[in-house]
Amino acid sequence: MAAKAPRKPRNGGQNPDSWQAQKSASTRNQIVEAAIKAFVRLGYANTTTTHIAEQAGLSRGAMLHHFPSKMDIVKAAIEYLHEKRLTAFRRSVVEIPPDADRVKMATEAYLAHVQHPMFVAFFELSVAARTDEDLRAILRPVQDEFNVHWYKMAQELFPEWDGKTEAFDLALDLAESIMEGIAVSQLTHHEPRNVERLLEYLEQCLRELLNG
Repeated sequence: MAAKAPRKPRNGGQNPDSWQAQKSASTRNQIVEAAIKAFVRLGYANTTTTHIAEQAGLSRGAMLHHFPSKMDIVKAAIEYLHEKRLTAFRRSVVEIPPDADRVKMATEAYLAHVQHPMFVAFFELSVAARTDEDLRAILRPVQDEFNVHWYKMAQELFPEWDGKTEAFDLALDLAESIMEGIAVSQLTHHEPRNVERLLEYLEQCLRELLNG
């Protein structure tokens, strides 16, 4: 009687340890994304581990196997948010055609960036951190690291500002203040009366700083 051929592993012959690690990483991302959605939908204070587990489609016990506490999930969520924000903004700027109006299109990309649910989740956590010492202790160092990466990335994406450090710093601060101000106003239902006029004025200021 001929010997039976060995059964092919369900994971396609992949190393079991590697397959398990990928599965674990996928589940962790699933939990983190569920937490971010919960922060946006319910607010930080109202989000519990039970809510996150339900959003992720997991039992609370299964979720706590990957993240022993809510604060572990929060730290992972903040790091995930920052990585995604950097990647998304980089992609939007890189995709600007060489012959396009880079000031205008970069401004539009920034506005889209602060209107994305990822920014909403970050803003929710930032506000909550004002009165939550444990959250603030997690958020502050990660935010400081994000700011360093954000600045370096901006320098790389906008080489036309080379040699104009002071003007570049002012341009970034101005764009951040106006864009995030608009985003926060929209979140609190107090949107400026004429957003287009604000954006046009911002673009005008950026061109003057660039060409000055």
